Amino acid sequence: MAKVKTAFYCQNCGAQYAKWQGQCNSCKQWNTIAEEVIQKPQKNDWKSNSSTTSQRTSKPLRINEIDVTQEARLNMQDTEFNRVLGGGMVPGSLTLLGGEPGIGKSTLLLQIALQLPYKTLYVSGEESQKQIKMRAERVDPNSENCFILTETKTQNIFKQVEDLEPDIVVIDSIQTLHSDYIESSAGSISQIKECTTELIKFAKETATPVLLIGHITKDGHIAGPKILEHMVDTVLQFEGDRNHVFRILRAHKNRFGSTNELGIYEMLGSGLRQVSNPSEILISEKDGELSGNAISATLEGMRPLMIEVQALVSTAVYGTPQRSATGFNAKRLNMLLAVLEKRAGFRLGAKDVFLNITGGISVDDPAIDLAVVAAILSSNEDVPISSDFCFAAEVGLSGEVRPVQRVDQRIQEAEKLGFSTIFVSKYNKISLKNSSIKVQLITKVEDLTSFLI
Repeated sequence: MAKVKTAFYCQNCGAQYAKWQGQCNSCKQWNTIAEEVIQKPQKNDWKSNSSTTSQRTSKPLRINEIDVTQEARLNMQDTEFNRVLGGGMVPGSLTLLGGEPGIGKSTLLLQIALQLPYKTLYVSGEESQKQIKMRAERVDPNSENCFILTETKTQNIFKQVEDLEPDIVVIDSIQTLHSDYIESSAGSISQIKECTTELIKFAKETATPVLLIGHITKDGHIAGPKILEHMVDTVLQFEGDRNHVFRILRAHKNRFGSTNELGIYEMLGSGLRQVSNPSEILISEKDGELSGNAISATLEGMRPLMIEVQALVSTAVYGTPQRSATGFNAKRLNMLLAVLEKRAGFRLGAKDVFLNITGGISVDDPAIDLAVVAAILSSNEDVPISSDFCFAAEVGLSGEVRPVQRVDQRIQEAEKLGFSTIFVSKYNKISLKNSSIKVQLITKVEDLTSFLI
């Protein structure tokens, strides 16, 4: 009988130690080191009947000799999902989807699996086949290409994969899998690393894309070792508030595309609906014009978005004024307030300022600066901004209005949604001709006050 080997792993970062200690030297967390049983595999291969002698060795090739014509991306039949991935699923790639419990991770991938024209294997370690069937009845009960397997042992999964030969494999979730090569329990550091390694080997050798669902910790990070995110090709985050119906899909890492793209869904009783026009949820409906509201033309990746900025300026009740920002960088808010104080002459030092980006999203685009300034001035003077106005410019420390990238695309989006005037920097190079929207060019923050107040 082989000698049982044990090692100590940090459950937070995955660092390995020879003996137990109270604090992890890597992540500085206390009481996260636990003992796990490990065993070196005799044959670490996803194929149960393969031998090391029959494996082909890889040879170096010139980069211009490598043929990628057969590696066309797979259309996932979901416009939002394809956009975030960078145009579709790359064959042989490993994609990790994380999100809070109940946010809709399993629903999203099950819905995609039911709509695909390819043969898809959906492996669940958390639900039975009947439970998955009950959820599938709400989405697409007539799919003929989706196969459901309830299994947690990787060796059994690969045996079914050899028989079925699916085009796409979905694993729900990676924390429930376990391998015979490791004797620790499912969800441990060593099990997650071993199972992911086997899935990577399978995906690369067969050019089969694999989608993984990952649990997250109370801190919002994907559970397991940080190396898990380094091993996979793409890391997606499914965000949103369970008390609201809208969900946002972001890419935190993508080896085959941009990480700036955004996908928006609406949670309905029949599944997740793709939101093709995000401005419908980011601009609130109201009967009359209210002060403190401004519309900004921003970009998320290649997608233009019209978002609403809300500001509230009131006299400070307590000695120290409050500065609060939701969905916007609080330090940048303080900078813009200082610019208004110094360059525009508004006395905001003794007033509370609250800022909110509607729709529950966070915006990093500097083009939102001018809309933030306009909303603050509107609330301070209690003068509403016309609902036909929108803004797209960055504000500098000297009070100058700076140009932003791809301003033509922002103007076209504002024109499409019916805005009459857009405020941009005078230094922007605008190539649009015969546009029905009025483009108002400004150079300084002081120029904005003459239009609003």
